[in-house]
Amino acid sequence: MKCQMETSAKGISPMTSTSVIPSWLGGSLLRMGPGLFEVGDEHFQHLFDGQALIHKFDLKNGQVTYYRKTDAYVRAMTENRVVITEFGTAAYPDPCKNIFSRFFTYFRGIEVTDNCLVNVYPIGEDFYAVTETNYITKVDPDSLETLKKVDLCKYLSVNGVTAHPHTERDGTLYNIGNCFGKNMSLAYNIVKIPPVPKDKSDPIEKSQVLVQLPSSERLKPSYVHSFGMTDNYFVFVEQPVKINLLKFLSAWSFRGATYMDCFEPNASMGTWFHLASKEPAGYLSSHKFRTSAFNLFHHINAYEDEGFIVVDLCAWKGHEFVYNYLYLANVKEEWEEVKKAAARAPQPEVRRYVLPLDIHREDRGKNLVSLSYTTATAVLHSDGTIWLEPEVLFSGPRQAFEFPQINYSKCCGKKYSFAYGLGLNHFIPDRIVKLNVQTKETWVWQEEDSYPSEPLFVPSPGATEEDDGVLLSIVVKPGAQRPGSLLVLDARNLTELARAEVNTIIPITLHGTYKP
Repeated sequence: MKCQMETSAKGISPMTSTSVIPSWLGGSLLRMGPGLFEVGDEHFQHLFDGQALIHKFDLKNGQVTYYRKTDAYVRAMTENRVVITEFGTAAYPDPCKNIFSRFFTYFRGIEVTDNCLVNVYPIGEDFYAVTETNYITKVDPDSLETLKKVDLCKYLSVNGVTAHPHTERDGTLYNIGNCFGKNMSLAYNIVKIPPVPKDKSDPIEKSQVLVQLPSSERLKPSYVHSFGMTDNYFVFVEQPVKINLLKFLSAWSFRGATYMDCFEPNASMGTWFHLASKEPAGYLSSHKFRTSAFNLFHHINAYEDEGFIVVDLCAWKGHEFVYNYLYLANVKEEWEEVKKAAARAPQPEVRRYVLPLDIHREDRGKNLVSLSYTTATAVLHSDGTIWLEPEVLFSGPRQAFEFPQINYSKCCGKKYSFAYGLGLNHFIPDRIVKLNVQTKETWVWQEEDSYPSEPLFVPSPGATEEDDGVLLSIVVKPGAQRPGSLLVLDARNLTELARAEVNTIIPITLHGTYKP
């Protein structure tokens, strides 16, 4: 098997493989993540601050080529300092500018980061690197060149959208974001970007707000990282991690605040589940679901069954923000110190919640869930709210199942059996896990001193079984002769099929997509 590597800085280097990559696996694995963590004498402070680096593994006829490229930090390198405030790192005014120019710069507005390091996905026929602000960056999936920066505020009433949209078979894309509107009103807007029009124009120009969901607090929206979608409904989980908008708007420039400084917990609100219908689009205001407090970053899947909506997600108990434990100063500590910090963090669990659609006043005090295969409950209270208790599908002391993936093309919004995730041991990604959400059986791939990334599922050609396919993951093995590799696993049992290794370190990657 022929393998090679190309980067923007190093040119071409040889790769080796341990076995033959399946010949049918032809396409590109695109991944986003942080790259550079220091500029000049200044260091970025948080895991989500490193300047965006895009990776690509091209697979064709059993051959693999690796590329990576970054130009997100060009301005920072030019000025030799941190120039835009990131998630956990403050950018202070240019010391070469006088106080008057800095004053007027502040009143021209906040410069929101366009460091699109979180994910990359298609919109229509184009690919975009994204973070969680209103900026997305169009990239060429072949050359990895940056083509243009797009401000979604020009087309949609949102202040930012998640890095985890949902896509239907025809190419329709849905996402959700906060909207800070007129009269200090706050809401969450679910937006729709249509498939490529017949005239081949940019579908982003025809995007629209589909439905608006209310916020439980006027000036403090909840942090939103993902949402659920079934055939007919959207599921939005409003969690007790809040963004203090007044702090965000007023304290940014004067106090050197970061995004992280603007988050605060609400210890009393618990967690709310909101439902909205697709066709016709509308908010189900009569369905008020509530449960105990938890952090949520990634939904696994949601589906409808016998008048219920089943929602599977990766939860972290409590209202304290998990991102507080991802400052680089914490994750760079010695292993025993890392474990001590993780012991203070919220406990992770994979949970299943069941939301009844048919609700009657006479059912107060009863468990409304009648599905035979789950222990999750939903009880109608006298105030009209339905209190939810979950079924725990996966749990272990400081062992998280995160960055979940499914056979998306076959199972998104459908009843399913298998989820694939990154196993975090005290926040350290040291394994890949397959979870049967029906039986709770698990399979694990793990290798000493190896750190994989989110496993992406690619179905086999003509597959009929849900788990007939492969998992693709980038593995980092510090200190090895070839410390970076593309790992190919059989999705049925997590046995290794092939590995393509490169003699350079590949930084951590967050999310990505597979382009057939």
